[in-house]
Amino acid sequence: MKIGTIKETKAGENRVALSPDVVKNFIKQGFECLIESGAGIASNFSDEIYTTAGASIVGNAKDVCDKADILVKVNAPSANEMAQLKNGSALVSFIYHLTNPELIDQLNAKNISVFSMDAIPRISRAQSMDALSSQANLAGYKAVLLGAHHSARIFPMLMTAAGTISPSKVLIFGAGVAGLQAIGTAKRLGAVVEVTDIRPETKEQVESLGGKFISFDTGDVKIEGGYVKEAGEDTLKKQREILTKHLAAADVVITTALIPGKKAPILVTEDMVKVMKLGSVIIDMAVEQGGNCELSELGKVVVKHGVKIVGESNLPSLLSQNASESYSKNIYAFLTHLASKDGLKYEIEEEITKGTLICKDGVNLKKQNPTSAGQ
Repeated sequence: MKIGTIKETKAGENRVALSPDVVKNFIKQGFECLIESGAGIASNFSDEIYTTAGASIVGNAKDVCDKADILVKVNAPSANEMAQLKNGSALVSFIYHLTNPELIDQLNAKNISVFSMDAIPRISRAQSMDALSSQANLAGYKAVLLGAHHSARIFPMLMTAAGTISPSKVLIFGAGVAGLQAIGTAKRLGAVVEVTDIRPETKEQVESLGGKFISFDTGDVKIEGGYVKEAGEDTLKKQREILTKHLAAADVVITTALIPGKKAPILVTEDMVKVMKLGSVIIDMAVEQGGNCELSELGKVVVKHGVKIVGESNLPSLLSQNASESYSKNIYAFLTHLASKDGLKYEIEEEITKGTLICKDGVNLKKQNPTSAGQ
């Protein structure tokens, strides 16, 4: 069984799907690993390190695709990469099938078996495969550092001969994986942290990390598997009303709210931005899915009404070495669940497989069964 990976071509992407350490583990299990030359450079992995780990370095992406039985990537394939995929092979990457129906149709035309790393079910035995969480954890950390970088204030309280500097106030929307990591990081830097989440059960986790939980009536929120699937406009309106006074006091705001398969909910309107202090900062972690702030712009840092709004779309890529190492371990756990050195050996109705297998034999399985498990 040959596993291949190629250099990511998406703009601003520095991650790679296989790290040298994981290559070494695959080799021990009897797999072969094919790495496009230069694929790991942006994550600080040289071709020589891959060779030492036991991988074969291949000159270009087409040759990797021609030889690999399973192609592993970070991002979904581009049109050019799609053309290079070998008919009948398998692809493992982030796919986001709910918002990419045209991509799924194109993959079906190639008769590709497609496994989506963003559809790993949230069950205990799949935790080691949970790529969304591993990347969100790093993104939450980096979001706080970006907030500190763009702010004109320091985070901790500082007592000096010139007087005492009060600590920064950080307001975090969402206490999922990214939000919880952001709370811990902001607290370690000395900030006063407030947190809002429409899931009241997150209050204990927030307070255990030293954050202050902002409570309100959650109303018509739909929760599935511990994650928000839908929040009504009435609930979002209540949240905005309650949070306006907290926004007015915040120095840094970090938003993390996403709804799978849908546009990110607007949590910070233009009117709410207007009440914020001059020089305050918003880090919109949902900007790639439309943004939690009404004024965010994808891939840009903009100043609106005196507030700096950061629309960085790929925070894990800014920590490419750790992000690649973590994602690669997720890939290893997933592929050793699906395959052995002799080939794919999965059962299609097994929960992890059923949740992640998007296409097989030219059929969009999620169109046939839209209620399949997933995130």
